[in-house]
Amino acid sequence: MNAKRTCQTCAVIFCLFCRVFLKNYLISRENPVLRMNRDTMESSEQNQAQMIIVIHPGSLNLRMGRASDLNPHRTLHAVARKRKSGGTSHHDPILPKTVPKTKELLQELEDCRLAVSHTLQSCLQSDGRRRYATPPQQISAFNRRSAPESLSETPPSWHEPLWDTIFGDNVLNLDPSGNFNLHFPMKRGELNVHSGLGGSLSSVMTDLQAIWEHVLSATMEIKLADLSAYRAVLVIPDIYNRAYLRELVTLLLCRMGFGSCFLVQDHVAATFGAGLGYACVVDVGDQKTSVSCVEDAISHPNTRVRLEYGGGDVTQTFFWLLQKCAFPYKTCKDTLPQDAVLLKRLKEEFCHVNLDICGSEEKHFDVIQPGKHAGQRFTLQVGDEAIVAPLSLFHTELLNLTGPTKLARTQIPWTKQSDPEDCFDAEYLKETSRRGAKEQLEQSAPEFLHTENPDEEIVVDEEKDNSKQVEREFVVPGGQIIGLDQAVLQSIERCPNEELKRKMYGCILVVGGGMKFQGIGKWLQNRVALQIPYLYRSEQLDIVTSPKDMDPAMTAWKGASVLSCLESASELWITAQEWRKHGLRILREKAPFVW
Repeated sequence: MNAKRTCQTCAVIFCLFCRVFLKNYLISRENPVLRMNRDTMESSEQNQAQMIIVIHPGSLNLRMGRASDLNPHRTLHAVARKRKSGGTSHHDPILPKTVPKTKELLQELEDCRLAVSHTLQSCLQSDGRRRYATPPQQISAFNRRSAPESLSETPPSWHEPLWDTIFGDNVLNLDPSGNFNLHFPMKRGELNVHSGLGGSLSSVMTDLQAIWEHVLSATMEIKLADLSAYRAVLVIPDIYNRAYLRELVTLLLCRMGFGSCFLVQDHVAATFGAGLGYACVVDVGDQKTSVSCVEDAISHPNTRVRLEYGGGDVTQTFFWLLQKCAFPYKTCKDTLPQDAVLLKRLKEEFCHVNLDICGSEEKHFDVIQPGKHAGQRFTLQVGDEAIVAPLSLFHTELLNLTGPTKLARTQIPWTKQSDPEDCFDAEYLKETSRRGAKEQLEQSAPEFLHTENPDEEIVVDEEKDNSKQVEREFVVPGGQIIGLDQAVLQSIERCPNEELKRKMYGCILVVGGGMKFQGIGKWLQNRVALQIPYLYRSEQLDIVTSPKDMDPAMTAWKGASVLSCLESASELWITAQEWRKHGLRILREKAPFVW
């Protein structure tokens, strides 16, 4: 029964792709009468797209908009709530927290930095000349002598809100020492459930509902009372937790009141947004990186891996490198929201992987923050630190600043996600298949089953099940987190057949907002090309970093909006009535991925 439903789901998704390509072909061959009918249909589809809300929640930013919009509305995925008198203070950080800098950790970081620097010095520029680097001592000497300039612009005062709840980018205008608690409902790509204040599952879902409803009403000007006439598409991670998905669907259909919804994995949506039928998708977000192989809108479970680092960890590495070079903004604190946003902006503006840029560069940046007497302009020199920080995605020892125990995670074993509402979950299938195998064995060889310990057969079955589970897991030597190139290679090598591996080596799609550095795609291509198995080296390795010239951070959102407007997607919608009646069973039937 399960296999049949899976085949039906795959057939529906395959039809979606066929419709897109057939539609483009007919447009090029049609006559004026057909073109007039097509224009009428497109007008109807445009009206339909205006009633579909596409939601892509991230650990740092939320992207939400109508399926008819060219670009989504982007805002900080955060909420600040006024603290009661004498209440507990809580502030979720914008940047990942750093661990204590012990002597051993600093030595490990320095060894890795030197190794990367030596690698860069051995590289060649595009004209064939050897690269050169300015000594760090010379850069540090300049930065120590650099004094800030006062700006004529007067910083604004801290915002004093009239309301008890503040959303999105407005939380950056609150006094950090004030009486507001800051909450980010997402962390490392998952719901931010923790033991602290506001960390329960119900509190996190309440925060999500408040943020999403605020964007709908205040930014998109949609009345919450009219949500029953709208449909919602939610972009979820490729590695998901079933219990969390149930809560999210309940949030959309029961608590917020959407008429219907469906879920789509971010990697599948990214292939739709890039217009690709297959790809090895590399999604680098702010706090997590994920890799999987997608073919015909199906993300192969065995190829999925999540690495708990992203653009925020690279920002912390860059901040550490700047401090080693006598960063002139000496009062900068990564725990303050305003300074965290400043460091993120400096990383985006200064960092690159352009080997033609050698020596030191003089940079300028302004610090205009509320509560200060005057704004300041700082001047500093930056050398290869601007290249070393992005390369920490490949030399992950540099990312130990934010936690050396981060490990790669693959698809969560289904046996650990059993749910009493799902009558055909993995635990049920496991028990029934074990019982059937035991009955068949009793009929074929009953004389071997009369042992002293009647549970021996079950123990053997459990060992077999565990071996299959371990087979799906990525084994990381020494417990060290793996680099981006290693994650890509391991993901592709776990494809089920040689032909699919060959296709994936030929098309690697890079999306997400945490890897937008000039030249990083070429570096990834060279790193992977050096390690490709000999059998596939004849294939041309293609790295797509900016599909259709769009922001890679929006690719998944755009793909979800395209998917939601296809006529074949009508099979995927789950109505509020169906969800209340059937619960998880309807999600198993209609989810566009193997549940």
